[in-house]
Amino acid sequence: MSSSRTTKSPVSRKAARKAGKAGKAGKAGEAESGALAGHRMDLLEAMLRIRRFEERCVELYSATKIRGFVHLYIGEEAVAVGVNEALTPEDAVVATYREHGHALARGVTAEAVMAEMYGRTTGCSGGRGGSMHLFDAARRFYGGNAIVAGGLPLAAGLALADRMRGQSRVTCCFFGDGAFAEGEFHETANLAALWNLPLLLVCENNLYAMGTALERHQAQTDLTMRATSYGMAGWAVDGMDVEAVEQSARRAVEGMRNGTGPHFLELRTYRFRAHSMYDPDRYRDKAEIEQWKSRDPITLLMDSLRESGAPVDKDVARIERRIAAEIDHAVEAAEQAPEEPVESLLRYVTSATAEAVT
Repeated sequence: MSSSRTTKSPVSRKAARKAGKAGKAGKAGEAESGALAGHRMDLLEAMLRIRRFEERCVELYSATKIRGFVHLYIGEEAVAVGVNEALTPEDAVVATYREHGHALARGVTAEAVMAEMYGRTTGCSGGRGGSMHLFDAARRFYGGNAIVAGGLPLAAGLALADRMRGQSRVTCCFFGDGAFAEGEFHETANLAALWNLPLLLVCENNLYAMGTALERHQAQTDLTMRATSYGMAGWAVDGMDVEAVEQSARRAVEGMRNGTGPHFLELRTYRFRAHSMYDPDRYRDKAEIEQWKSRDPITLLMDSLRESGAPVDKDVARIERRIAAEIDHAVEAAEQAPEEPVESLLRYVTSATAEAVT
């Protein structure tokens, strides 16, 4: 008796199973590819936010709406974004005075940072810190430290506190190559290794300590070799490649969470603008600046996304509109925010007891 059901041979059933697995694997691969593309767009957006925020700061400074010292991070965005991607909200971040990028990458809002630039009470430091002293305890962002290498001992203390409490947290400290000329770096590196602290030392080597080239202030310019001489793991990374930065930071953070002690990353990067808005920038060859600009971290990632077939231009246009609206709102909010009353200027400067005595 015939049957309408077709019986598959063992070979055909095996082929079907294989095809099914391949289909599932294909869908999984597509999902993974989509997630990766989405993550790369997130990295791009984070870098663009820093770039556009600082470009607006240049305009506002030129219009004298922002006063004091302003040190721009333009060109170094991949460092702050890549490293922060490897950290959790429970980890701590200590930064330099060139910290707009660190703060924004950490999640401090553009509105809070812009208000601080304006010196308004709604700023992340209550308007008392300005450009060089951004602070947000809720996000465990501890400066903004104006003294070269000044954040390093603070970071060691935070890491020590976490270790003594048995907390699986990491402290990340950003600093420039100029910190190698300061005793604080060497003291901190020694104690971090001696006490096996979960401290990530991130050197943003942009080749210049203010206006002094690295080879003019350091006899040994291999900074990674010098740091690892203290007995910690460390390596140099292309600081213009945000994905390379993130991968290296994740590797270091994972090691520290597993108890392998402090790690050092030398992020080889470059600032496209002068040391500060006051700096005439006469110590660098223009050709050198242009050469580094050809490796703009934002352009490098956009080119890589285009090569992968991602619809970059349409997505970037949408991101740019979103960031522009965000910064416009931040500027408007800052201009409408109040300044601190003169009568409260001594608040936080002396203790209540001392105020009562005087």
